[in-house]
Amino acid sequence: MSARTLLGRPLAEARRDALTSGAAGFEARTGSAPRLAVVLGTSDEAALAYFRTKQRLGEKVGVCVEDVRVDRPTTGRIVAAVRELAADPSVHGIMIETPLPADVDLRAAQDAIPTEKDVDGASTLSLGRLFSGQPGFVPATAAAVMALLDGHGIELRGAHAVVVGRSLVVGRPLGQLLLARGATVTACHSQTKNLAAHTKAADVVCVAVGKARFLGPDAVRPGAVVVDVGTNAVGDTLVGDVDFASVSEVAAWVSPVPGGVGPLTTVLLLENVLQAAETGRP
Repeated sequence: MSARTLLGRPLAEARRDALTSGAAGFEARTGSAPRLAVVLGTSDEAALAYFRTKQRLGEKVGVCVEDVRVDRPTTGRIVAAVRELAADPSVHGIMIETPLPADVDLRAAQDAIPTEKDVDGASTLSLGRLFSGQPGFVPATAAAVMALLDGHGIELRGAHAVVVGRSLVVGRPLGQLLLARGATVTACHSQTKNLAAHTKAADVVCVAVGKARFLGPDAVRPGAVVVDVGTNAVGDTLVGDVDFASVSEVAAWVSPVPGGVGPLTTVLLLENVLQAAETGRP
């Protein structure tokens, strides 16, 4: 058996075309482009690279992505920057690039983002809306996993899905999205005993732990769908949390890194910016 590949790039390109058209229409009607402000209080190179990725895509699709740099970041300075952006009607979306310095209260900073501008679904209120089934913006990476599965016709109703990882960025919101689609969800994490027994019983396995090639073929049921959400630098190469080559010999579908979830994530984030611009709400 050799798995089929869950490719995100073709799906992202199709959505990018629709996003470009929508952004052009918005600018034609209003005289200004949809605008995302990204608060930067970090010198972390990976975070800055992710910002530049968003900015480059924004330039291509007609969404203004600008950096708001906070020097000598403290909780108070970050919160003040967010509140100033929240009061600016020309700003449609706000997000905070992480990581921030350890002494900055990220939760307080994210909770200063109003729900209608919280395009990455990071605040306590946005997460609460997701967990209670109310309308709201969803963390873009978790949403990208769902878009990848939907784009390849993966049936989730009645499926047993295992999510490995419990972060508020991916694992927990992804579990809620899968539950809402009728899947039976098992949440696994660093304290889970006999992890492989859980993953091997799953129809769908989603891995987001940040450990290179963490999931191998012995932990996958033949015919399963495996979604790799990890991005890890190994020398000059990017690899996922899944050992792609060996797992491909067992699974029916596997997403690659790069080229799987990643290309969809930024497109979905900018789609949320356009929605916020057009409707003023999630």
